[in-house]
Amino acid sequence: MSTTKQSPPKLIALLGGTFDPIHLGHILPAQETALWLGTEQLHLIPAHIPPHKSGTHANAKQRADMVALVCDNHKDLQLDKRELNRDSASYTVDSLREIKAEQPGADLYFIMGMDSLLTFTQWRSWQEILTLCNLVVNIRPGYPHFELESALVPELKHRLIYSLAQLQFHQSGQIILHESTPLDISSTLIREKIKANLAYAQYLPQSVYHYIEQHRLYR
Repeated sequence: MSTTKQSPPKLIALLGGTFDPIHLGHILPAQETALWLGTEQLHLIPAHIPPHKSGTHANAKQRADMVALVCDNHKDLQLDKRELNRDSASYTVDSLREIKAEQPGADLYFIMGMDSLLTFTQWRSWQEILTLCNLVVNIRPGYPHFELESALVPELKHRLIYSLAQLQFHQSGQIILHESTPLDISSTLIREKIKANLAYAQYLPQSVYHYIEQHRLYR
């Protein structure tokens, strides 16, 4: 009997966030983007101590549990707990260094929203991040590109590309825009609805909804 060794992934999409809680507004656009990119894996990376936030509402284990429930139902998704295992603030550059060391042959695509791109030069070691991955920025369909370009610093503006055909020649350092289907959902909205005892199940995978109810989170 012969066995075939599974080859390491060549294209990996990454989505970081607090995921407090994870919801369809995180999952569906990210899956749509990963499919568009042709990536073989989509890693969800919950932050332990977000540098830009004072804290989280659910604890690290609970947030990891909810992401794990989502991954259990989607074979293309993987929970990456590396930031939860740190005792210090979560910085994207640290995670990218580690993932690149573990998967030296893979091209990494870090998914973010437009707001994150506009503040990207405030991120720790943002120049190094661009040596480790390409950025994939989800924008609203029909959003005028020139408006985004005019808001960017020159160091980012010249990295913008507009087609996957261009991207295939660059392992890192490029910023590609993707018009993803927008979902008007936020973790803040969900937490507010839970606290007000309003319906919120429609914003979440069923498994995450049941977990929140079982553990009485966000009350």
